[in-house]
Amino acid sequence: MTTATASEVRRIRCRHLVTHEHGVLDDAVLVVAHAEIIGIEAAGSPATEEIDGWVVPGFVDTHVHGGGGASYATTDPAEARTARRFHRAHGTTTSLASLVTADLETLAAQIATLRPLVEAGELAGIHLEGPFLSVERKGAHDPQLLRAPDPEVVAGLVAGAGGAVEMITVAPELAGGLEAIAVMTAGGAIAAVGHTDADDATIAAALDAGATVVTHLFNAMPPLHHREPGPIPRLLADDRCMVELIADGFHLHPQVISLAVAAAGVDRVALVTDAMAAAGMPDGDFVLGGLQVAVRDAQARLVEADGTPGSIAGSTLTMAGAFAYLVEQGHPIPDVAAMASTTPARWHGLPDVGELAPGCRADLCVVDDHGRLLRVMQAGTWLGAAAGEEAADAGRTA
Repeated sequence: MTTATASEVRRIRCRHLVTHEHGVLDDAVLVVAHAEIIGIEAAGSPATEEIDGWVVPGFVDTHVHGGGGASYATTDPAEARTARRFHRAHGTTTSLASLVTADLETLAAQIATLRPLVEAGELAGIHLEGPFLSVERKGAHDPQLLRAPDPEVVAGLVAGAGGAVEMITVAPELAGGLEAIAVMTAGGAIAAVGHTDADDATIAAALDAGATVVTHLFNAMPPLHHREPGPIPRLLADDRCMVELIADGFHLHPQVISLAVAAAGVDRVALVTDAMAAAGMPDGDFVLGGLQVAVRDAQARLVEADGTPGSIAGSTLTMAGAFAYLVEQGHPIPDVAAMASTTPARWHGLPDVGELAPGCRADLCVVDDHGRLLRVMQAGTWLGAAAGEEAADAGRTA
């Protein structure tokens, strides 16, 4: 618990304070000292600041490749910090850094670049989305660089990162897939199933082997069929896994999002952006993992050899945009707050974040009644001018 003098304690009255343990508290006072929440007091308590909005935990994005024109797939730490700064301004107070498929030497160099940022607490870890993915469900990954998840190779990546690799996405049907999942979990990394052509039985085996996360459910996997269910029904129903959703109205129809939330519940659904460098940038041409990407009307797609649009290639979404989009679709703010913060933090074992409670870091977002981001606090410090409607709009149609 932080020890602070009376002058160092801030008492913030919140019109609506969203907590995990006590639900929504109206006119409650959030007590902050330095970077930490040290108490929550009832309505009527004295306050030094007033917030006329909904105060929710700072957003936790566990699948994001870049933003603000910068990518995490880099050997320049300044570029990685640019991406991190962009998403922090849009409410993401805790973030993994996701890397797309590359050759092993390149991945090792990128991991080495990001590792100091993880050790310094700027990033919560590294997510490898590839190269252990299905060619049939490759999405925006270079098929020439995809490979089977040889357990020894996986073990080498995890060990070489010194604990910085938090999660690895794998298609469990590939040769060595189930063994690799066991290696990941034994090495302290989360195994996520995704970019997979697996059937129901293989998904069941992957969960038995220790997989606990689903990389962007519905996207890059077989669709639901009434006689050949594929991976989706089990992943929605099995309480051993958390499912990621890209909530932008482009990757998933709003009815599909509602179906997933109803089936899995807010305690098993995590909102992610899967954002690439184009997030926050004007429409234009970009590169993702060496592949050409065209962004038109804020929608990112690969460019095929003949110049036509191809697979969806990440997104231009922000967590602020995802939050506002779900509220716009009728999801209650407390439920969206759980999916944007508490659920991913708990499933990833991220300490002291994802909740507004004594002992937690003072990371919070203020949103209006429509879920639009107004202010961001990181470790007890307001980040400056409100991101406001610009932040909410940044990914609404991505």
